[in-house]
Amino acid sequence: QVQLVESGGGLVQAGGSLRLVCTASRSTFSFNPIGWYRQAPGKERELVAQLRIGQNINYADSVKGRFTISRDSAKNTVYLQMNSLKPEDTAVYYCNGRILGSNYWGQGTQVTVSS
Repeated sequence: QVQLVESGGGLVQAGGSLRLVCTASRSTFSFNPIGWYRQAPGKERELVAQLRIGQNINYADSVKGRFTISRDSAKNTVYLQMNSLKPEDTAVYYCNGRILGSNYWGQGTQVTVSS
């Protein structure tokens, strides 16, 4: 079965850092694209960062220069390094990937940034 599982969320102060981990049940290259979304209370789910094979990395404007997405092929993992966190980054973060027309989601991990 295809599964994506997030971890690494938590409570941090503004200006702090977190690294989120998405562990896939198969090679991350099975997914194209693969990346991270987030959803804050009362807001729509939004794309944060995305990897597409052979193409440039896609970041939301709000996180450019602060967040970095990467993969470790040997571990079937995708990371989201989040630095200089702001209260507006508070959300549930979801790992997402597509295999052709099929869309897969993790269960989400809560990130809370205190003022």
